Amino acid sequence: MKKCTFHILPILLCLLTIQGCSQTHTPLVSVIFDTDMGPDYDDVGALTLLHALADNGEARILATISSNRYAFTVPCIDVINHYYGRPDIPIGAPLDGVDLEDEHPEKWAEALPAAFEHRYKTTAQAQDAVQLYRRILAQEPDHSVVIVTVGFLTNLAALLKSPPDQHSNLTGKELVKKKVSHLVSMAGRFPKGREYNVYIDTPASIVAFNEWPTSVILSGFEIGKEILTGKRLIASDIPDTPAKVAYTICLRQGDPYGRMSWDQTAVLVAVRGTEPYFGTQRGKMVVASDGSNTWEEHPNGPHQYLTWKMAVEPLTTIIEDLMMHP
Repeated sequence: MKKCTFHILPILLCLLTIQGCSQTHTPLVSVIFDTDMGPDYDDVGALTLLHALADNGEARILATISSNRYAFTVPCIDVINHYYGRPDIPIGAPLDGVDLEDEHPEKWAEALPAAFEHRYKTTAQAQDAVQLYRRILAQEPDHSVVIVTVGFLTNLAALLKSPPDQHSNLTGKELVKKKVSHLVSMAGRFPKGREYNVYIDTPASIVAFNEWPTSVILSGFEIGKEILTGKRLIASDIPDTPAKVAYTICLRQGDPYGRMSWDQTAVLVAVRGTEPYFGTQRGKMVVASDGSNTWEEHPNGPHQYLTWKMAVEPLTTIIEDLMMHP
């Protein structure tokens, strides 16, 4: 027995060491998350999903940034960051732009800060979004950052236009080209249509999609609208997470079958990539002055929009499982 233990123990230690090294050296996807959290609540599900992927060892959250000036957007972001043990993630907000509030009769965006620990009392207390973008990007290795935006393109357009500063001697467009791997955006309808995130700040959308210097993956309205989540979440026995509270409040106010999951698809693709979930169509999205978009097919175009590959039901299960992360 002693002889057997003597031989097995070093093998077990070796295997554990190899496993630990493998986990340590698994590359994390470095993500900046940009959201309009407030008018809708799938953003809560999306940020929850991102924290779940970070806890799984798949992502590193560099910053969480609001594209909405609504007073409760940053407090809600802060609530979720605190809940998942990352209270020090920097949070930014635009100096100018759109201010769209939670329009639910029972306001979930006010309920979350009232129920959970957080630091920011109002969005106005957050850092300037462009300065935060520039500081974070300047510190990261070249071509390493994935930006995922699930709201208005306000911050990205302002970033592209930003001049050199104390963080970098590059212009915003040069800094993005140097530091960003790619952009994933919940935006547009394909092959053509008019979608909320694009038309709410149309001038910013035109700048962002015309001038963005890296590749762009677009999750269109038609993708997320088929993925209804929330019913399993609120029926589960997990503790009252911010997502569970928000979805419980909102589903009973008008989404009895679940909420469309536009923003979650963008986060999933930003961290795990398109396969095996989606196919893609390559070309270029063109935004018109009324905020509508059309699509120009081109084999070497700078944009790709998601197409269906995995069936809706298993994809919905994957997304909601991550949203149920306690």
